[in-house]
Amino acid sequence: MKKKNLELSEESKIVHGTTRNFVTSGDLVPPIHMTSTFKFKDMAHGAGIFDGSCEGFVYSRIANPTTDILEEKVALLEGGEAASAVSSGLAAIAAVCFSLCKPGDNIIACNAIYGGTFALLNKHLADFDIQCRFVSPQEAYDRKKIDSLIDTRTRLMFVETPANPTLDIVDISLWADISKKADIPLVVDNTFATPYLQKPLQLGADIIVHSMTKYLNGHGDIIGGIIVGKKNMIDRIRENYIIHFGPSMSPFNAWLISRGIKTLAIRMEKHCDNAMAIATWLSSHPKVTFVYYPGLKTHTGHSIAKKQMKKYGGMIAFRVKGGIAAGKRIMDSVELCTLAVSLGDCETLIQHPASMTHSTYTKKEREAAGITDGLIRLSVGLESGDDIIADLGNALSLVRA
Repeated sequence: MKKKNLELSEESKIVHGTTRNFVTSGDLVPPIHMTSTFKFKDMAHGAGIFDGSCEGFVYSRIANPTTDILEEKVALLEGGEAASAVSSGLAAIAAVCFSLCKPGDNIIACNAIYGGTFALLNKHLADFDIQCRFVSPQEAYDRKKIDSLIDTRTRLMFVETPANPTLDIVDISLWADISKKADIPLVVDNTFATPYLQKPLQLGADIIVHSMTKYLNGHGDIIGGIIVGKKNMIDRIRENYIIHFGPSMSPFNAWLISRGIKTLAIRMEKHCDNAMAIATWLSSHPKVTFVYYPGLKTHTGHSIAKKQMKKYGGMIAFRVKGGIAAGKRIMDSVELCTLAVSLGDCETLIQHPASMTHSTYTKKEREAAGITDGLIRLSVGLESGDDIIADLGNALSLVRA
Protein backbone atom coordinates (compact mmCIF):
# COMPACT_ATOMS: atom_id res chain seq x y z
CA MET A 1 0.00 0.00 0.00
CA LYS A 2 1.31 3.45 -0.91
CA LYS A 3 2.07 5.67 2.05
CA LYS A 4 0.01 8.83 2.41
CA ASN A 5 1.84 12.14 2.52
CA LEU A 6 1.82 13.44 6.07
CA GLU A 7 1.30 17.11 6.82
CA LEU A 8 4.22 17.63 9.20
CA SER A 9 4.29 20.05 12.12
CA GLU A 10 7.03 22.62 12.51
CA GLU A 11 8.83 20.46 15.07
CA SER A 12 8.85 17.44 12.73
CA LYS A 13 10.12 19.52 9.82
CA ILE A 14 12.94 20.79 12.02
CA VAL A 15 14.02 17.24 12.83
CA HIS A 16 13.50 15.66 9.42
CA GLY A 17 13.68 18.62 7.06
CA THR A 18 14.33 17.37 3.57
CA THR A 19 14.23 13.74 2.48
CA ARG A 20 16.96 14.37 -0.05
CA ASN A 21 19.84 11.91 0.20
CA PHE A 22 22.90 11.47 -1.95
CA VAL A 23 23.86 7.94 -0.90
CA THR A 24 22.30 4.50 -1.24
CA SER A 25 23.89 2.92 1.82
CA GLY A 26 21.00 3.85 4.12
CA ASP A 27 22.76 6.46 6.27
CA LEU A 28 20.42 7.98 8.85
CA VAL A 29 22.66 11.05 8.87
CA PRO A 30 23.92 12.17 5.44
CA PRO A 31 27.72 12.03 5.19
CA ILE A 32 30.03 15.01 4.86
CA HIS A 33 31.10 15.48 1.25
CA MET A 34 34.47 16.94 2.16
CA THR A 35 35.81 17.41 -1.34
CA SER A 36 36.85 20.34 -3.47
CA THR A 37 36.03 18.79 -6.85
CA PHE A 38 33.83 16.02 -8.29
CA LYS A 39 34.49 13.32 -10.90
CA PHE A 40 32.51 13.09 -14.13
CA LYS A 41 31.31 9.81 -15.64
CA ASP A 42 32.70 10.83 -19.00
CA MET A 43 33.36 13.96 -21.06
CA ALA A 44 29.73 14.28 -22.17
CA HIS A 45 28.58 14.13 -18.55
CA GLY A 46 31.01 16.88 -17.54
CA ALA A 47 29.98 19.09 -20.45
CA GLY A 48 26.30 18.48 -19.61
CA ILE A 49 26.75 19.64 -16.03
CA PHE A 50 28.45 22.82 -17.22
CA ASP A 51 25.74 23.65 -19.77
CA GLY A 52 22.92 22.71 -17.40
CA SER A 53 21.54 19.74 -19.33
CA CYS A 54 22.71 17.27 -16.63
CA GLU A 55 22.48 17.35 -12.85
CA GLY A 56 25.65 17.03 -10.86
CA PHE A 57 28.44 18.78 -9.04
CA VAL A 58 31.63 20.36 -10.33
CA TYR A 59 33.40 22.25 -7.55
CA SER A 60 32.46 22.96 -3.93
CA ARG A 61 32.81 26.73 -4.34
CA ILE A 62 29.79 26.48 -6.64
CA ALA A 63 27.77 23.71 -4.97
CA ASN A 64 28.26 20.74 -2.67
CA PRO A 65 25.85 17.92 -1.70
CA THR A 66 26.21 18.50 2.04
CA THR A 67 25.61 22.22 1.66
CA ASP A 68 22.65 21.52 -0.64
CA ILE A 69 20.94 19.52 2.11
CA LEU A 70 21.33 22.42 4.54
CA GLU A 71 20.02 24.92 1.97
CA GLU A 72 16.94 22.81 1.28
CA LYS A 73 16.21 22.42 4.97
CA VAL A 74 16.44 26.12 5.85
CA ALA A 75 14.37 27.04 2.76
CA LEU A 76 11.73 24.56 3.90
CA LEU A 77 11.63 25.95 7.44
CA GLU A 78 11.41 29.57 6.23
CA GLY A 79 8.82 28.76 3.55
CA GLY A 80 11.14 29.86 0.73
CA GLU A 81 11.67 28.31 -2.68
CA ALA A 82 15.46 28.21 -2.43
CA ALA A 83 18.43 29.17 -0.28
CA SER A 84 22.14 29.74 -0.65
CA ALA A 85 24.55 29.08 2.22
CA VAL A 86 27.68 31.22 2.56
CA SER A 87 30.66 31.61 4.88
CA SER A 88 29.06 33.98 7.42
CA GLY A 89 25.99 36.04 8.17
CA LEU A 90 27.75 39.21 7.07
CA ALA A 91 28.74 37.46 3.81
CA ALA A 92 25.03 36.77 3.26
CA ILE A 93 24.14 40.45 3.67
CA ALA A 94 27.03 41.56 1.46
CA ALA A 95 25.98 39.10 -1.23
CA VAL A 96 22.46 40.53 -1.27
CA CYS A 97 23.61 44.15 -1.35
CA PHE A 98 26.24 43.72 -4.07
CA SER A 99 23.93 41.57 -6.18
CA LEU A 100 21.06 44.06 -6.15
CA CYS A 101 22.91 47.39 -6.02
CA LYS A 102 25.23 49.26 -8.36
CA PRO A 103 27.15 52.54 -7.89
CA GLY A 104 24.69 55.39 -7.49
CA ASP A 105 22.00 53.20 -5.91
CA ASN A 106 20.72 53.42 -2.35
CA ILE A 107 19.30 51.24 0.44
CA ILE A 108 16.73 52.05 3.13
CA ALA A 109 17.45 50.48 6.52
CA CYS A 110 16.59 50.77 10.20
CA ASN A 111 19.68 51.90 12.13
CA ALA A 112 19.19 49.50 15.07
CA ILE A 113 21.12 46.54 13.64
CA TYR A 114 24.21 44.44 14.30
CA GLY A 115 27.38 46.57 14.38
CA GLY A 116 29.05 44.69 11.54
CA THR A 117 25.98 45.15 9.35
CA PHE A 118 25.88 48.85 10.23
CA ALA A 119 29.54 49.24 9.24
CA LEU A 120 28.90 47.50 5.92
CA LEU A 121 25.83 49.60 5.09
CA ASN A 122 27.07 52.90 6.50
CA LYS A 123 30.76 52.88 5.54
CA HIS A 124 31.95 50.14 3.21
CA LEU A 125 29.12 50.34 0.66
CA ALA A 126 29.84 54.07 0.43
CA ASP A 127 33.24 53.17 -1.04
CA PHE A 128 31.28 51.72 -3.98
CA ASP A 129 29.01 54.80 -4.18
CA ILE A 130 26.09 52.91 -2.66
CA GLN A 131 24.29 55.03 -0.07
CA CYS A 132 22.32 53.77 2.92
CA ARG A 133 19.51 55.95 4.22
CA PHE A 134 18.72 55.11 7.84
CA VAL A 135 15.59 55.50 9.91
CA SER A 136 15.54 55.32 13.70
CA PRO A 137 13.55 52.64 15.57
CA GLN A 138 10.85 55.26 16.23
CA GLU A 139 10.73 56.32 12.56
CA ALA A 140 10.49 52.67 11.50
CA TYR A 141 6.74 52.88 12.24
CA ASP A 142 6.31 56.08 10.20
CA ARG A 143 5.13 55.20 6.69
CA LYS A 144 5.53 58.77 5.43
CA LYS A 145 9.10 59.01 6.70
CA ILE A 146 10.08 55.73 5.02
CA ASP A 147 8.30 56.68 1.78
CA SER A 148 10.14 60.03 1.73
CA LEU A 149 13.50 58.24 1.55
CA ILE A 150 12.62 56.06 -1.46
CA ASP A 151 13.52 57.21 -4.96
CA THR A 152 14.16 55.66 -8.37
CA ARG A 153 17.61 54.44 -7.30
CA THR A 154 16.44 52.61 -4.15
CA ARG A 155 17.22 48.93 -4.70
CA LEU A 156 16.31 47.26 -1.39
CA MET A 157 14.95 47.80 2.11
CA PHE A 158 16.64 46.13 5.10
CA VAL A 159 15.47 45.46 8.65
CA GLU A 160 16.56 43.30 11.56
CA THR A 161 13.83 42.28 13.99
CA PRO A 162 14.17 41.82 16.90
CA ALA A 163 17.04 44.27 16.54
CA ASN A 164 20.54 43.82 17.85
CA PRO A 165 21.13 44.91 20.63
CA THR A 166 18.09 47.01 21.58
CA LEU A 167 15.47 44.33 20.81
CA ASP A 168 13.45 46.90 18.84
CA ILE A 169 10.62 45.30 16.88
CA VAL A 170 10.03 46.30 13.27
CA ASP A 171 6.58 45.78 11.78
CA ILE A 172 7.49 43.46 8.89
CA SER A 173 4.02 43.69 7.32
CA LEU A 174 4.23 47.51 7.24
CA TRP A 175 7.65 47.50 5.60
CA ALA A 176 6.55 44.76 3.19
CA ASP A 177 3.55 46.83 2.12
CA ILE A 178 5.77 49.85 1.48
CA SER A 179 8.31 47.75 -0.44
CA LYS A 180 5.64 46.08 -2.58
CA LYS A 181 4.13 49.43 -3.61
CA ALA A 182 7.59 50.71 -4.51
CA ASP A 183 8.51 47.40 -6.22
CA ILE A 184 11.62 47.08 -4.05
CA PRO A 185 12.65 43.83 -2.30
CA LEU A 186 12.44 43.75 1.49
CA VAL A 187 15.31 41.93 3.22
CA VAL A 188 14.81 40.75 6.81
CA ASP A 189 17.59 39.55 9.10
CA ASN A 190 15.80 36.78 11.02
CA THR A 191 18.80 35.71 13.11
CA PHE A 192 17.38 36.61 16.54
CA ALA A 193 13.96 35.05 15.91
CA THR A 194 14.87 32.01 13.76
CA PRO A 195 12.27 30.37 11.52
CA TYR A 196 10.85 28.67 14.60
CA LEU A 197 9.62 31.96 16.07
CA GLN A 198 9.05 34.18 13.02
CA LYS A 199 8.21 33.75 9.32
CA PRO A 200 9.13 36.97 7.46
CA LEU A 201 8.24 35.56 4.02
CA GLN A 202 4.69 34.89 5.21
CA LEU A 203 4.54 38.50 6.39
CA GLY A 204 5.51 39.82 2.94
CA ALA A 205 9.32 39.93 2.99
CA ASP A 206 11.20 38.91 -0.17
CA ILE A 207 14.57 37.79 1.19
CA ILE A 208 15.65 36.43 4.56
CA VAL A 209 19.23 36.38 5.82
CA HIS A 210 20.61 34.53 8.83
CA SER A 211 23.84 34.34 10.69
CA MET A 212 23.69 30.55 11.11
CA THR A 213 26.57 30.97 13.55
CA LYS A 214 23.88 31.78 16.11
CA TYR A 215 20.67 29.88 16.93
CA LEU A 216 20.45 27.70 13.82
CA ASN A 217 23.75 26.05 14.69
CA GLY A 218 23.31 26.70 18.38
CA HIS A 219 26.62 25.42 19.72
CA GLY A 220 29.14 28.23 19.17
CA ASP A 221 31.56 26.17 17.09
CA ILE A 222 31.19 27.35 13.48
CA ILE A 223 30.63 30.45 11.32
CA GLY A 224 28.00 30.46 8.58
CA GLY A 225 25.26 32.44 6.85
CA ILE A 226 22.34 31.82 4.52
CA ILE A 227 20.02 33.68 2.14
CA VAL A 228 16.43 32.47 1.54
CA GLY A 229 13.84 33.59 -0.98
CA LYS A 230 12.27 32.84 -4.34
CA LYS A 231 14.35 30.68 -6.65
CA ASN A 232 14.86 33.36 -9.30
CA MET A 233 16.14 35.78 -6.65
CA ILE A 234 18.47 33.22 -5.04
CA ASP A 235 19.77 32.20 -8.49
CA ARG A 236 20.45 35.86 -9.26
CA ILE A 237 22.40 36.39 -6.03
CA ARG A 238 24.30 33.14 -6.50
CA GLU A 239 25.25 33.94 -10.10
CA ASN A 240 25.96 37.64 -9.59
CA TYR A 241 28.05 37.36 -6.45
CA ILE A 242 28.43 34.11 -4.54
CA ILE A 243 29.95 31.91 -7.26
CA HIS A 244 32.39 34.54 -8.50
CA PHE A 245 33.35 36.29 -5.25
CA GLY A 246 33.62 32.95 -3.46
CA PRO A 247 32.19 33.30 0.09
CA SER A 248 31.74 29.52 0.14
CA MET A 249 30.63 27.51 3.14
CA SER A 250 32.72 24.57 4.27
CA PRO A 251 30.84 21.26 3.88
CA PHE A 252 31.88 20.41 7.43
CA ASN A 253 30.26 23.61 8.73
CA ALA A 254 27.13 22.82 6.70
CA TRP A 255 27.01 19.36 8.26
CA LEU A 256 27.37 20.75 11.79
CA ILE A 257 24.61 23.33 11.21
CA SER A 258 22.27 20.65 9.84
CA ARG A 259 22.94 18.64 12.98
CA GLY A 260 22.33 21.68 15.18
CA ILE A 261 19.02 22.53 13.51
CA LYS A 262 17.52 19.20 14.59
CA THR A 263 17.27 20.51 18.17
CA LEU A 264 16.16 24.05 17.21
CA ALA A 265 12.60 23.71 18.50
CA ILE A 266 13.47 22.44 21.96
CA ARG A 267 16.39 24.85 22.27
CA MET A 268 14.30 27.87 21.33
CA GLU A 269 11.56 26.88 23.77
CA LYS A 270 14.13 26.77 26.59
CA HIS A 271 15.85 30.00 25.46
CA CYS A 272 12.47 31.78 25.39
CA ASP A 273 11.24 30.43 28.72
CA ASN A 274 14.50 31.32 30.47
CA ALA A 275 14.57 34.79 28.89
CA MET A 276 11.00 35.58 29.89
CA ALA A 277 11.68 34.59 33.50
CA ILE A 278 14.95 36.55 33.64
CA ALA A 279 13.49 39.65 31.95
CA THR A 280 10.57 39.64 34.40
CA TRP A 281 12.97 39.33 37.35
CA LEU A 282 15.28 42.06 36.03
CA SER A 283 12.36 44.44 35.45
CA SER A 284 11.53 44.43 39.17
CA HIS A 285 15.13 44.64 40.42
CA PRO A 286 15.82 47.95 42.25
CA LYS A 287 19.21 48.41 40.57
CA VAL A 288 17.91 47.91 37.01
CA THR A 289 16.52 51.02 35.33
CA PHE A 290 15.06 49.42 32.21
CA VAL A 291 14.73 46.03 30.52
CA TYR A 292 14.44 45.59 26.77
CA TYR A 293 12.58 42.37 26.03
CA PRO A 294 9.67 42.15 23.56
CA GLY A 295 7.82 39.70 25.80
CA LEU A 296 7.32 42.41 28.44
CA LYS A 297 4.24 44.62 28.10
CA THR A 298 6.49 47.64 28.82
CA HIS A 299 8.31 47.04 25.52
CA THR A 300 7.15 49.51 22.85
CA GLY A 301 7.01 46.76 20.23
CA HIS A 302 5.23 44.18 22.39
CA SER A 303 1.94 44.21 20.48
CA ILE A 304 3.67 43.81 17.10
CA ALA A 305 5.98 41.11 18.46
CA LYS A 306 2.92 39.28 19.78
CA LYS A 307 1.39 39.46 16.30
CA GLN A 308 4.40 38.37 14.24
CA MET A 309 6.35 36.07 16.60
CA LYS A 310 5.50 32.70 18.18
CA LYS A 311 7.46 33.54 21.34
CA TYR A 312 9.81 36.40 22.16
CA GLY A 313 13.29 34.95 21.80
CA GLY A 314 16.33 34.42 23.98
CA MET A 315 17.90 37.90 23.88
CA ILE A 316 17.63 40.55 26.58
CA ALA A 317 19.16 44.00 26.98
CA PHE A 318 19.05 46.03 30.18
CA ARG A 319 20.40 49.16 31.85
CA VAL A 320 21.53 49.43 35.45
CA LYS A 321 21.83 52.31 37.88
CA GLY A 322 25.34 53.65 37.88
CA GLY A 323 25.72 53.55 34.10
CA ILE A 324 28.75 52.09 32.38
CA ALA A 325 30.80 51.71 35.57
CA ALA A 326 28.05 49.60 37.14
CA GLY A 327 27.69 47.58 33.97
CA LYS A 328 31.43 46.88 33.95
CA ARG A 329 31.22 45.71 37.56
CA ILE A 330 28.44 43.27 36.65
CA MET A 331 30.21 41.83 33.62
CA ASP A 332 33.43 41.39 35.58
CA SER A 333 31.58 39.75 38.49
CA VAL A 334 29.35 37.11 36.89
CA GLU A 335 30.47 33.49 37.25
CA LEU A 336 27.96 31.38 35.30
CA CYS A 337 27.36 33.93 32.55
CA THR A 338 30.29 34.15 30.12
CA LEU A 339 31.71 37.52 29.06
CA ALA A 340 31.78 37.04 25.29
CA VAL A 341 30.20 38.37 22.13
CA SER A 342 28.03 36.37 19.71
CA LEU A 343 24.76 34.80 20.78
CA GLY A 344 22.44 31.84 20.44
CA ASP A 345 24.79 29.37 22.12
CA CYS A 346 23.94 26.84 24.85
CA GLU A 347 25.89 29.04 27.27
CA THR A 348 24.59 32.38 28.56
CA LEU A 349 26.73 35.18 27.11
CA ILE A 350 26.93 38.73 28.45
CA GLN A 351 28.59 41.71 26.75
CA HIS A 352 28.74 45.51 26.43
CA PRO A 353 27.51 46.61 22.97
CA ALA A 354 28.92 50.17 23.02
CA SER A 355 32.50 48.98 23.46
CA MET A 356 32.20 45.61 21.75
CA THR A 357 29.69 44.51 19.07
CA HIS A 358 28.55 48.05 18.24
CA SER A 359 31.83 49.90 18.54
CA THR A 360 31.58 50.52 14.77
CA TYR A 361 28.99 53.22 15.59
CA THR A 362 30.06 56.68 16.68
CA LYS A 363 28.58 57.84 19.99
CA LYS A 364 26.09 60.01 18.09
CA GLU A 365 25.11 57.08 15.85
CA ARG A 366 24.65 54.82 18.88
CA GLU A 367 22.42 57.38 20.57
CA ALA A 368 20.31 57.69 17.41
CA ALA A 369 19.84 53.91 17.43
CA GLY A 370 19.04 53.82 21.16
CA ILE A 371 22.30 52.05 22.10
CA THR A 372 23.27 53.78 25.33
CA ASP A 373 26.70 53.51 26.96
CA GLY A 374 25.20 51.66 29.92
CA LEU A 375 23.36 49.03 27.90
CA ILE A 376 24.16 45.37 28.65
CA ARG A 377 23.20 42.58 26.23
CA LEU A 378 22.41 39.10 27.50
CA SER A 379 22.15 36.03 25.26
CA VAL A 380 20.21 33.68 27.54
CA GLY A 381 21.46 30.11 27.41
CA LEU A 382 20.12 26.69 28.27
CA GLU A 383 21.30 26.53 31.87
CA SER A 384 18.83 26.53 34.73
CA GLY A 385 16.99 29.84 34.65
CA ASP A 386 17.22 30.00 38.45
CA ASP A 387 21.00 29.65 38.26
CA ILE A 388 21.27 32.49 35.72
CA ILE A 389 19.11 34.71 37.93
CA ALA A 390 21.21 33.84 40.98
CA ASP A 391 24.41 34.71 39.10
CA LEU A 392 23.04 38.05 37.92
CA GLY A 393 21.67 38.72 41.40
CA ASN A 394 25.07 38.18 42.99
CA ALA A 395 26.71 40.51 40.45
CA LEU A 396 24.02 43.18 40.89
CA SER A 397 24.49 43.06 44.67
CA LEU A 398 28.02 44.40 44.14
CA VAL A 399 26.76 47.48 42.30
CA ARG A 400 26.62 50.68 44.34
CA ALA A 401 23.45 52.53 43.47
